[in-house]
Amino acid sequence: MKLPSLKHVSFKKVKKEVRAGFNQLAEGGFKQIFNQIDQLNIKKGVDTMGVDKFINQCALLAASSGLITGVGGIGTMLIGTPLDVMNIIAQQFRVTLAISYYKTGKYKISFDDFFKIVASSVKADTKLAISKNVMEEVAEKILMGLGTKASRRLVPVVGGVIGGTVNYLFIKGVAKELKEK
Repeated sequence: MKLPSLKHVSFKKVKKEVRAGFNQLAEGGFKQIFNQIDQLNIKKGVDTMGVDKFINQCALLAASSGLITGVGGIGTMLIGTPLDVMNIIAQQFRVTLAISYYKTGKYKISFDDFFKIVASSVKADTKLAISKNVMEEVAEKILMGLGTKASRRLVPVVGGVIGGTVNYLFIKGVAKELKEK
């Protein structure tokens, strides 16, 4: 099986585009994703299934987008990666809200309080206030944590298994980190 040539890929251009993506996330993408999440449904899910089954459900949802993104090799990876990243962030946020509810009994939290939890889960420096720089740092850490395994997704079918596994383990790792705090 021969992989497509990457001769014409400008890594400077890719790096610039990735940096622009970090900035977009920091400038409102995180808040937009957060605002789309129904916190009451997360409470109901945790109350119905328990926190561990809810976490597993989120990890499986993350794994599904990783599987789809990697299954077709470079073609589906290039097209599916933005959707995969959005899904992973959404699942990370859902897990964070679920564990916060499980620990505190409070299911409705503000974006600023929520983002402090997310920043600490990826070991970003939260300081005292949420700033654009902190949001950029969190975006970079989330995406870089996922991107380190992206090259393995280039091989069709195997890439899907790897992508799904990486996403699943990422969400489970975030949950473990949050539960231990």
